[in-house]
Amino acid sequence: MKNEGFSGKSLQLMILLLMLSISRITAQPVIGLDNWFNREVNQKTGQPYHYLWSDTEWSGYSRWGEIFTSAGAKITTIGKPVKNILGTIDVYIIVDPDTTTESKSPNYIGDDDIKAIKNWVKRGGVLTILANDAPNCEFTHLNKLMRNFGMSFNHVTLHPVTGTEFEMGASTGLPDHPLFKGVSKIYIKEVSDINLSGKARPVLEEKGKVLIAETAYGKGYVFAIGDPWIYNEYIDHDRLPESFENRKAAENLTRLLLEKAR
Repeated sequence: MKNEGFSGKSLQLMILLLMLSISRITAQPVIGLDNWFNREVNQKTGQPYHYLWSDTEWSGYSRWGEIFTSAGAKITTIGKPVKNILGTIDVYIIVDPDTTTESKSPNYIGDDDIKAIKNWVKRGGVLTILANDAPNCEFTHLNKLMRNFGMSFNHVTLHPVTGTEFEMGASTGLPDHPLFKGVSKIYIKEVSDINLSGKARPVLEEKGKVLIAETAYGKGYVFAIGDPWIYNEYIDHDRLPESFENRKAAENLTRLLLEKAR
């Protein structure tokens, strides 16, 4: 009688595929934070700073890094985004690329960088862009990258805040989106808005201006906001009044990026 069951080789292949699938699900996600396009040095200490995991001052992302690690992720800092480096991370965060006032010799986003990043996202990478307002961000080269995903930042400053008039930077009436689950009010100070095309869609709009956007690209995902947003100074209530919920939004963003990276 002919054996209608699985052959030994077929069964081995099925087991291998199952093991690879389980490995992918259970592998620790790696979050890579750029320190190539944003490469500022503190003039007093001579050390890298500004939007880094290692920066525990108000200018850093150490608290966001703690949220990632508490969620089971590994955080790392990366240099030039070449293919073999991008292949080691699941989420790639680029913040506020340098202008010539921030760095004597900025590392601009070049054609080779764009090609590597596009291919990485297409294969399933999660790209997160936190830009800045004018004149604090290098938009020309950043927008060459972003147009591939149907986005471009405008050279403007919205949500200007005078001193401690924090309500000037408040966003309320937030839409039904995972980023704002359980969140009724956030603080965004001095932000550029985003033009959208193609499949890109708004996450947060105000008065016809897109402040936060997202898109799918190949198997990957792109999230963008025109501000560094949740750095240490404005993630908790060191300065912000209790009514602002930036930490909850940061936790939601962390969860969203990790889910997209699966």
